[in-house]
Amino acid sequence: MLLIPCPWCGPRDEAEFHYGGQAHVAYPADPAALSDEEWARYLFFRDNPKGRFAERWSHTAGCRRWFTLTRDTATGVFESEAGA
Repeated sequence: MLLIPCPWCGPRDEAEFHYGGQAHVAYPADPAALSDEEWARYLFFRDNPKGRFAERWSHTAGCRRWFTLTRDTATGVFESEAGA
């Protein structure tokens, strides 16, 4: 069982959360100007590092808030980010 540290509710079982993907991905300034390939890159291509990685999570079965966590992908250990 993976425990995810909700900033408002404390550590909870992973079944209570929804993964939102990589954090800090900027929306394109002019999405209408993107080619199909550029749009696909924005939608589907994300980093996959070994080590620290910022992720978005939603506590769907709890407070229902979105927040950002940094997780070490090699160990699975979470740390919360300021300004969640």
